[in-house]
Amino acid sequence: MAENPLLTPGGLPEFHLIRAEHVEQAVLTTLETNRAELDQLLAAEESQELDFDATVLPMESLSDRLHRVWSPVQHLQSVANTPELRAAYNACLPAISRYATEMGHNQRLYELYQRLATQFPGESTPDELGDSRHAGAGREGAKRLLELAIRDFRLSGVHLPPDQKARFKALMEELSTAEAGFEQNVLDSAGAWSLHIDDATRVQGIPAAILEPAADRARAAGKSGWIFELDQPSYVGVVTHADNRDLRLEFYKAWVTRASDQAAYSPGHDNTALIEQILALRHEAAGIIGYPDFAAYSLATKMAKSVDEVRDFLIELVRHSRPAARRELDELEEFAGSPIEPWDMAYYSEKLRHKKYSISDESLRPYFPLPKVLNGLFAVVEKLYGIRIVPVEGIEAWELHVGYYRLVDHNDQEVGGFYTDFYARSSKRSGAWMDQCLNRLRHPAGVQVPVAYLVCNFSLPGTDTPSLITHDEMVTVFHEMGHVLHHLLTRIDYPSVGGINGVPWDAVELPSQFMETFAWEPEVVALCSGHYQSGKPLPASILASLRESKNFQSAVQMVRQLEFALFDLRIHAEYSPATGGRIMDVLAEVRDTVAVLRHPAWNRFAHAFTHIFGGGYAAGYYSYKWAEVLAADAFAAFEESGLFNADLARRFRENILEIGGTRDIGEAFVAFRGRPAHVDALLRQSGIED
Repeated sequence: MAENPLLTPGGLPEFHLIRAEHVEQAVLTTLETNRAELDQLLAAEESQELDFDATVLPMESLSDRLHRVWSPVQHLQSVANTPELRAAYNACLPAISRYATEMGHNQRLYELYQRLATQFPGESTPDELGDSRHAGAGREGAKRLLELAIRDFRLSGVHLPPDQKARFKALMEELSTAEAGFEQNVLDSAGAWSLHIDDATRVQGIPAAILEPAADRARAAGKSGWIFELDQPSYVGVVTHADNRDLRLEFYKAWVTRASDQAAYSPGHDNTALIEQILALRHEAAGIIGYPDFAAYSLATKMAKSVDEVRDFLIELVRHSRPAARRELDELEEFAGSPIEPWDMAYYSEKLRHKKYSISDESLRPYFPLPKVLNGLFAVVEKLYGIRIVPVEGIEAWELHVGYYRLVDHNDQEVGGFYTDFYARSSKRSGAWMDQCLNRLRHPAGVQVPVAYLVCNFSLPGTDTPSLITHDEMVTVFHEMGHVLHHLLTRIDYPSVGGINGVPWDAVELPSQFMETFAWEPEVVALCSGHYQSGKPLPASILASLRESKNFQSAVQMVRQLEFALFDLRIHAEYSPATGGRIMDVLAEVRDTVAVLRHPAWNRFAHAFTHIFGGGYAAGYYSYKWAEVLAADAFAAFEESGLFNADLARRFRENILEIGGTRDIGEAFVAFRGRPAHVDALLRQSGIED
């Protein structure tokens, strides 16, 4: 085999050269090399005096080496999926899981970290980041790194007897394969659906941004009319704007039955059995470690201390928001003149929003060309944090429309970089996300700067027009940019606690939800908007209406998120091997308690809930609302002191964005805000009153 691009040291991944046949060789070679080097490091440490950097940095480098190989593969699996790549990815999952479990069960390594921890007894005084002794972590950061590492050893089962270690290892391998299968079924199920329409009366109301690519697909297939696919922009565009109710129902049913027993269009992709398998594996693994259920096990790494605390938090928000949501639905049904079904909700909401505020997504779209939104976003980042975002030409990636940007500080030094992949396609999973390409790491040759992926699913640009996005989509870009900044602005040189790593999952969304709040401010909207043809700014009257519409149906949106969070918490906290997951029963019970909109019996929302069955949010979906409380209170400080208050932005950067997982996030928030967060700020920001 020719030189393997996944094994090229240094620099950005060579995405344009990576092929499926490179994956398994690169992964297995790296795992073998890491195991050999770990044995050498542990043998050397037994005969030497312990030194934090001399011990920890080599361990961090081993993890980083594997990350450099596996991150591009995981990313391509999400954005450029092919049968060959998927097969290679799936073949490596057991080996990756086996290695991770071996590391967590390594008694010699565990004891080494315990010995290092004795150098940091008691409560330490926070030092400045950049402390020369610990290369960017400070004494407090070093202590925290060791605390988290020792905690994770325990959660991995380092204390277990050999037979239970072996069982835990097997469970982790099975789980990684099952979770990947869940995500792949969702992608394949959506990809199996298409709809050909050649009757123009059926597509009335659907925006040109959705119709044009559908017409292109039809022409490419030698057909008249339109061919629709089940990607996120098409689904949202149709259920929000199609005047034909039967068409809205057809799209809705396809979307909410993906990867389920109700998806007749994609037999063989039913996630029912995988859901049960995933829940059973998680429950058994948690029990082996010593927890009563997977929810309790999951919360061991989060800010919230118990299942009861999370449940009480969510129910408290339900108490505040459900009556308001009921009033919002009553208003919508009065406007529609009939009871609302789920496939009517977005359609009539958009009509009512237009009536109340004289605005609609489609009337706003021409004012938010994506290039203009990005320029405005980058200007906001520079105003807040004094860093410039500079496009880089000639970076070869995985797809023609992918961009790359560098973050540069006031000394013209590179802070980090990020890829952008904004457009929907059939080989790419739906949604929007940030992920880590490279982590910040100090090594003998210098510092490896962090690099991120920023991914969305917008409609492609037209032949003569840029991609025109809605204001809601602009909010999404700001949200993901918050994650990017959290990853890139870290000053921690240890990947395990740098950027978003080591940060409790219920605080990871703090920077993203904080950042999205700026997208509603007049100064920011002015920077991000301009008609794509004339360049004229968004008229003041429309801007005022947009601001007034911010909390339109905010209670309905909140109870929807609370429904997801309570469902996730309950299925993991209440799972019993005797009764199984009871997925549909629990979902029905939660909806009876929380939801205000009726759902059809064939709705299979859970079967495509990749956040919890395929991603990292299992028993943690509540974290969106938990972090939203923190974000709303943080933004309230800027409302009080000025949107671009330099001192406040510096404090937010130093106490939240730069510290990674080196400090308790509750303490860090108090250091920024001067007090703990209050839920009142979120309720006020959402316009929800009892």
